[in-house]
Amino acid sequence: MRHGSESHEARKALFQIGIRRGSLTIAEIDRALPPGSLSPAERWLLFYSLRAAGVDIRDERGEQVDALPGEPPPP
Repeated sequence: MRHGSESHEARKALFQIGIRRGSLTIAEIDRALPPGSLSPAERWLLFYSLRAAGVDIRDERGEQVDALPGEPPPP
C-alpha cells in the first residue's frame, strides 16, 4: 500500500504546485510520480484532471501540449 500512498501524495503535490503556478511540464509530472505507479489510462486521467483544474501542461520547450499523454479510459 505504500506505493499507492506515495503516488497519492505525489499527485496531491502536483495539483498544489500546478494550480499555484498555472502550469507544469510533462517532465515535472513524470519525475514526481513513482515509476510504474499509473497505468496509461490513469496517466491520461491525471493530465486531464490537471487541465480541468486550470493547469497548463507544457513540453520541455515550455510550449503548451494539446494532446494528453497516455490513453483515455475506455467508454
